[in-house]
Amino acid sequence: MKKLTLQLPKMYADHHVVEVRRLLEEMPGVKAIYASSAFHQAQIEYDGRQVKEEDLTAKLEEAGYMGEMPMDVEREAHQEDTPFFRKTAVIEQVGSSVSFAQEVNGQGRPLWPCPGVGTLTEIEKEMEEVG
Repeated sequence: MKKLTLQLPKMYADHHVVEVRRLLEEMPGVKAIYASSAFHQAQIEYDGRQVKEEDLTAKLEEAGYMGEMPMDVEREAHQEDTPFFRKTAVIEQVGSSVSFAQEVNGQGRPLWPCPGVGTLTEIEKEMEEVG
């Protein structure tokens, strides 16, 4: 029995843990999977005679869980010509509370990269095909 610990930066929510487990459980030779969205890690126990480390890594790479998570960079708010990702405002009525606001241009896509989850319209189309 072999053990493999993988860093999965794009596994940042519980539904990703469920998807990673589903993907790996389909593979022959995988005996146990311990996955954490908090630590962005998965530990896999597997039979090296049935499945290779490269196959496990390739499966998660194909699903989009490997590699670095792209993040938007906040730009200076005082540059009026340049759009910025997030703006911070102090709410006068409650003193020093800070709130975050964001203008989102919805284009039928997820607001951030989310492996294993497509846009709502893609999911609706899949449901229509099945039902």
